[in-house]
Amino acid sequence: MLSRNWLGNSPAGVVLLSCAWGVALADTSPRTLPSETPSVFKEHTESFDYLKREEMIPMRDGVKLKTFILVPKGATKAPILLDRTPYDADKRVLRFNSPHLAAAVPQMADTAVAAGYIIVYQDIRGKYGSEGDYVMNRPLKGPLNPTDNDHTTDTYDTIDWLIKNVPESNGRVGTIGGSYEGFTAVMSTIGAHPALKAAVPFAPMVDGWMGDDWFHNGAFREDGALQYVYDQEATRKNDQTWWSGVRDTYELFLRAGSAGALAQSHGLDQLGFWRELAGHTAYDSFWQAQAVDKILARDPPKVPMLIVSGLFDQEDIYGGPAIYKALAPTDPAGERVHLVLGPWNHGQGRREGRGIGPIAFEGDTATWFRQDVMQPFLDYYLKDGPKPATPRVLVYETGADRWHRYNDWPQSCAKGCAATSRALYLLPHGRLGFDPPAAAADAYDEYVSDPAKPVPYRQRPTLDSEAPGSTWDEWLVDDQRFAASRPDVLVYETEPLKEPLRVAGQPFAHLSASTSGSDSDWVVKIIDVWPDETPNHPELGGYQQMLSADVLRGRFREDFAAPRPIPSNKALAYIIRLPNVSHTFLPGHRIMVQVQSTWFPLYDRNPQKYIANIMYARPEDFTKATQRIWHTPKDASYIDFPVVSGIGP
Repeated sequence: MLSRNWLGNSPAGVVLLSCAWGVALADTSPRTLPSETPSVFKEHTESFDYLKREEMIPMRDGVKLKTFILVPKGATKAPILLDRTPYDADKRVLRFNSPHLAAAVPQMADTAVAAGYIIVYQDIRGKYGSEGDYVMNRPLKGPLNPTDNDHTTDTYDTIDWLIKNVPESNGRVGTIGGSYEGFTAVMSTIGAHPALKAAVPFAPMVDGWMGDDWFHNGAFREDGALQYVYDQEATRKNDQTWWSGVRDTYELFLRAGSAGALAQSHGLDQLGFWRELAGHTAYDSFWQAQAVDKILARDPPKVPMLIVSGLFDQEDIYGGPAIYKALAPTDPAGERVHLVLGPWNHGQGRREGRGIGPIAFEGDTATWFRQDVMQPFLDYYLKDGPKPATPRVLVYETGADRWHRYNDWPQSCAKGCAATSRALYLLPHGRLGFDPPAAAADAYDEYVSDPAKPVPYRQRPTLDSEAPGSTWDEWLVDDQRFAASRPDVLVYETEPLKEPLRVAGQPFAHLSASTSGSDSDWVVKIIDVWPDETPNHPELGGYQQMLSADVLRGRFREDFAAPRPIPSNKALAYIIRLPNVSHTFLPGHRIMVQVQSTWFPLYDRNPQKYIANIMYARPEDFTKATQRIWHTPKDASYIDFPVVSGIGP
């Protein structure tokens, strides 16, 4: 017989059972605590104003693409608005976890939701939930893509499936999207499905060498490009993201020495697109064959297109106007190809557009555009809405804060435009004016460009675009006083204007310049200098507001496809294409031009000694150079300034 003491000390959870022989036995059967989470949870979505469907849509090669279809409840014969994205369609349709479709989808679709559209987001091939292989800006099938699949075929197959399998639709589809998604929207118009009736690309990636994400006129945009390629290509779902351990990207890139060295230290040599960037630093067949504007010009699409761009787009400022320039001659009546230039940064036309940084605009320019211009355009082609008065070109004029409807763009240029541009000369003693230089003892201005102390592209610290507190989307309107005070930046300035001066077009900088090195970068910035006091906006007193700026890598002075060393200490002509401007310089303001040779770390440092591939420049390759900007009657430097005639001096 067991004693009470033994029973009292028995381990917890042991149950003793008596039997006929008086022997206690332990119950060893397992004990469980039931899960409080059901194996399948059924959402109650009765209060939702839309139905969400998730599909894997098959492409012609059997690859399936993850697609989310959001249908307004009660919809019948509704148009479809399709956005194909590399940025996770699942998150694109969950801006807010809301029962309201307008809150769930990105703000870009707000007017389409109000108009009862079916909204579709799809992961492109090889990203997130979609099958297949990912290739950056996958080229059209051909020399750079030996497969039978590209964005045109994937869009075609997607539209074909949608109109056959979404019974609530009216069989008409529009494509839309911004940046990379703007690129896919443009690609949808090539060999388009008959059901594709309209396309609205916002800030599309068009030519990554000429002036969009990767290079500008041969100079590599290293701060931003390296991080993006790392995040986008290291994993299918962007699980691995860029790391640095340094807050100031200026310091990070300077310590690394070259873009190639920093890329290698982070393992980017494993990524296919980095190898393409590093191996194609000139405008060779790799870039020329996939320049979207050139592709469209060869076989213009028939799909009506509303091309939306920003005057202050810090990432893809080149693409939209380039597409318009390529397609406008194929549509002389302006019925199919339309261009919008808003006062926006890279994503602003898709969100709210009241201002950038301290620079305010007249009302919410972006919401007005979507409501009064974009949506009537879509409704006309996708749901038989009234014929809209869509302007061929719609451009916002900063400074005066008003919209203009034009029959073409640019309004002012050297020849063939409504107005003829004027030469704005860089003159001795830091002067800027419309009268050409006279013979003078001071034939040039000079500065020493030291790659060891490059000019920052904005006030330091320069933060990674994804860093807390980053204002990356504002840098194109930054106050430039920090640069004007440096000895390696030349500054030219007019007297305060007595009358308003309006510009509307694309400036070109014509520099007569020499360098003591054998290669050089030339950066030109056009700036509106506010009066010393602005009582209604005291924070803008003396503000140097950048309006248009870009860079040219000197080795490409003669031919973008064939780099050559620069003859040292010889005045040569350089032509630098600058981004579009639509602006009025108000009375009391000044026009300023700044010239420099580094713009770091936005662009990689030119060693200023010619080497085959700057991506892999060694520390000993970087040398100081004496840079001269000439301003004589024979060697004049000037801006081909798109002044609109009849206004201003």
